[in-house]
Amino acid sequence: MLTESKIIDQITVGAEDVVHIRESNVINKDGIEIARTYHRTTLVKGQDVSAWPQKVQDICAAAWKG
Repeated sequence: MLTESKIIDQITVGAEDVVHIRESNVINKDGIEIARTYHRTTLVKGQDVSAWPQKVQDICAAAWKG
């Protein structure tokens, strides 16, 4: 059976409070990983992050505080 999952596996805060997010798309066949691709997104101060998971919102709030 093939399954696909999307995982936020890396969140970092860079210069000028820019938040970098890396998502992994993982495809498994019978429980064994057969493929993985990455997608990166950059969030900047003031950007609406309400559609992102809570952990991303919390990191953005901490990075952009003040």
